[in-house]
Amino acid sequence: MGRIVHLSDLHFGRDRPGLASALAAQVRDLAPQVTVISGDLTQRALRGQYAAAARLIAALPGAVVGIPGNHDLPLWNPLARLAWPFAAFRRWIGPELEPMVETADLQVIGMNTADPFVWQAGRVRRASLVRACARLKAARPGQLQVVAMHHPLDQPPQSGKAAMTGARAATVALAAAGADVVLCGHLHQWAAAPYAIEENGRRMLCVQAGTTLSTRLRGEENDFNVIDWQAGTVTVTRWAAPGNAQHFAPAQRFVFHQPEVAAGWQAQ
Repeated sequence: MGRIVHLSDLHFGRDRPGLASALAAQVRDLAPQVTVISGDLTQRALRGQYAAAARLIAALPGAVVGIPGNHDLPLWNPLARLAWPFAAFRRWIGPELEPMVETADLQVIGMNTADPFVWQAGRVRRASLVRACARLKAARPGQLQVVAMHHPLDQPPQSGKAAMTGARAATVALAAAGADVVLCGHLHQWAAAPYAIEENGRRMLCVQAGTTLSTRLRGEENDFNVIDWQAGTVTVTRWAAPGNAQHFAPAQRFVFHQPEVAAGWQAQ
């Protein structure tokens, strides 16, 4: 039995004033084992924006798994983008671009899908996929196996976003290696549903957060996810801060079961 808080697309530099402090206080009250931030911590990868993200992380309880998003790359500095694209992220957020955190009943694995050579589309690197699958296969019995990445494995056509390179192969490989839950962001649209490419394939539970702090709402509210699990059941609760609200509150709740590991997850 445990709890994860899932934040995404903070976009410091375009964040709602005052909401970060309220978020930190509410996450402390929720007392998760792990907090996952699935990319785009900054708007333009500037020093002040990274410093604000680092202050938020320092205010959060327990372990924090942060991974880069496309906005965390130095877009306006072509030399830095090509030569040392993740230098600022490593300095302010953490030295590991694909961190892993484990507890007795949880394994959280980060995957870096940010690609310095394109504007916003993601890429699954072969080395990242091999490393993530090896970690998944080495998990202890009874652990909920969670993979966090910025770009979704599947993107609806109406999103207007380019599909992530390598997403199909990654979906098949991660499911076969034992991934239970995939956490992502990027679209600024909330979603939670079992997902498999093939009709009879093993279904992972794919959970997207919208944008937790940004004013770039795209028709949705600021939100984050609270993920609770026990004995083959995962509950995803979306917490939202509608309008000008300076706090988050539970907005939607969905329950998923995994009666058979080989088949994967299904909605209650």
